[in-house]
Amino acid sequence: MSDPIDRLLDAAESGKSIIKNREILHFTYIPKTIQHRNNEQEQVTQSLLPILKQSRPSNLLVYGKPGTGKTLVVKKVISKIQERVEKSNFPIKLIYSNAKKETTLYGLLVSFGRQLGLNDKELPSTGLAISEVFKRILNNIDQEKTNVVFVIDEIDYLAELVSKTGKDILYQLTRANESLDTGSLTLIGISNDLTFKEKLDPRVISSLGEEEIVFTNYNVEQIKKILEERISEAFEVDSVDESALNLCAALAGGEHGDARRAIDLIRVAGELAERQQSDKVTEIHVRDASQKIEENKEETSLKSYPLHEKLVILAIMKANGSSTGEIYSSYKNLCKVVGRDELTQRRITQMLSEIELSGIISGRLVHQGIHGRTKKYKLTVSTEMIKKTFKDDLTLQDIV
Repeated sequence: MSDPIDRLLDAAESGKSIIKNREILHFTYIPKTIQHRNNEQEQVTQSLLPILKQSRPSNLLVYGKPGTGKTLVVKKVISKIQERVEKSNFPIKLIYSNAKKETTLYGLLVSFGRQLGLNDKELPSTGLAISEVFKRILNNIDQEKTNVVFVIDEIDYLAELVSKTGKDILYQLTRANESLDTGSLTLIGISNDLTFKEKLDPRVISSLGEEEIVFTNYNVEQIKKILEERISEAFEVDSVDESALNLCAALAGGEHGDARRAIDLIRVAGELAERQQSDKVTEIHVRDASQKIEENKEETSLKSYPLHEKLVILAIMKANGSSTGEIYSSYKNLCKVVGRDELTQRRITQMLSEIELSGIISGRLVHQGIHGRTKKYKLTVSTEMIKKTFKDDLTLQDIV
């Protein structure tokens, strides 16, 4: 009986790999030509043209669903401008941060400062007031006379942070030019949420959205073209079935025109095909990939919850299909078992709404005659999945 590790390693060495360049299948890869986005590329470029003429461009908001090419287009325009700027003596800095990855306002501002060239001494990673961090960034722009274009991807997360902390960093960013003597700051916000502006201070809206560009969803045909191009560069010739390609485009296009999802699907399907030493990616691989991606998404989401959210999910599991009141008493029992103080019923009701938004549970209003209405919740993921994910959490081991 051969060793299972050796068997896989031998197969990997001798078996032919059908993916020749994995990088192309990663969503951060910027292709030479961005398909079906000529208009949008022109609009973003035009919006930033003033910077080449040494004046400040307008702030810009870019909207569109995930996977519609927003980040791709903005990054490409910026890198093309960067190439030209390096030849001129007009100090321009193009900076990119993702508000979802930087989970705090402080983190986002420090990432901005670091890219401006401020070191840990000039801008410590913790310990200053937000207003002080901001002041130091503006001082730097002023002293260096830099013209900064600051791209904030997933800016809707920043808007949420602002509303949670009450520190309106967006307002300060949009007003920055008023306090700069030399240099300038232009904002480009990229948002997956079209209603994002409704959450903002009206004073911010007018200055942030000086120009706006909306990216529409791709249709299935367009996604197919995008996939064909990526497949021809990333996979060996003839190693993806036409039917697998069509299914990828249909799954990603039918949902919401998400090219990123289509590329993820074909990548995972290719990896599954390679593991099985298959010379072709087939429809079956795509279906398996789709299931795997969904499961991973749910698992990651479940793992990331804080303890009390996990306890609430377990309470729903143990009191299946039950009302808020029943879930709360089930949750209180679980708190006793793990030796934690329980949160108030009001907080748990809030938490249920938050978890419902993520799609792990679903709730429906039930009329109870004279007793009014109550909301009943049930899990949308399997109890096996929850048990498997929460087993690693030491606090929960005894109750899962």
